[in-house]
Amino acid sequence: MDLTTNYLGLRLKNPIVAGASPLSRDLGTVRALEDSGAAAIVLYSLFQEQITHDVSAHDHFQEFATESYAEALTHVPSTIPFPRGPDEYLDHLAQAKRAVDLPVIASLNGTTLGGWTDYARRLEQAGADGIELNIYQLAADPTVDARGVENRYLEVLEAVKKTVGIPVALKIGPFFSALANFAVRLDKSGVDGLVLFNRFYQPDIDLEALQVVPNLAFSARHELRLPLRWIAILDPLVDASLAATTGVYTAADVLKLLMAGADVAMLCAVLLQQGPRCIAEILRQLSEWMDEHEYVSINQMQGSMNYHAVGDPGAFERANYMQALVSYA
Repeated sequence: MDLTTNYLGLRLKNPIVAGASPLSRDLGTVRALEDSGAAAIVLYSLFQEQITHDVSAHDHFQEFATESYAEALTHVPSTIPFPRGPDEYLDHLAQAKRAVDLPVIASLNGTTLGGWTDYARRLEQAGADGIELNIYQLAADPTVDARGVENRYLEVLEAVKKTVGIPVALKIGPFFSALANFAVRLDKSGVDGLVLFNRFYQPDIDLEALQVVPNLAFSARHELRLPLRWIAILDPLVDASLAATTGVYTAADVLKLLMAGADVAMLCAVLLQQGPRCIAEILRQLSEWMDEHEYVSINQMQGSMNYHAVGDPGAFERANYMQALVSYA
């Protein structure tokens, strides 16, 4: 049974990738992910705010003597307890590369050009096999139109691509006015892979403290349908690799995504809930299903149910919406 697949130009032993999560902060867990069968690992994110804080702190201490009383200090450290700073992240990346014999992809999370290009180069030097750019931008500025939002993504992508020689993937959310058009623009700009989709965690309000607070909730299996639909639509349109994330829990989920056109499926919530050992079980069930249905390779099924391959492409568009509504009893 040939489970190999290509992602970002990397030949992977199977389509299961450990997505960015806190699990990759510990080298023991990184090794456990490899032992359980993960084909690649995306490290947890290095945030743009950490890079900015690092530069600001350096500038502050260079001029420390000029502001010798507390009220005059202009630098206020971030209150977010990041597990590691930028330099520690680079060290951890290098240690992870030495600890396992599989591709390790670094993750950069931010919104603007900032210090990304310099740190992208340093990530490559530390041994990263690729970089996943995770751009979190809420389009809340009324002076910036949809094209302006898209252009910011393209600017970050092009700046990083000019800086490094390793593949660069872009992790995006689903909230674009014309996602197919935007994906083609990214593809033409040289993106090596698209990760669909970034799951934006929505804030909540604490009624007792009267504060806006974070509210982290794991994805549910039904959320898989969003990346499933868009991967099926985009697979015939772009040359970039396609990775699916959000709602991937079982071998059946992975099979559906591969048939839609995904190159890999990224696991996160299921790993946090069940631990790395679940990868081995997913791979076992994946192989059993392929054997039972006479598939000899992953490549044989990839894209077999994408937008161009299915008998009724409308099933991925408005027809599915109408049928779902009228068929409910």
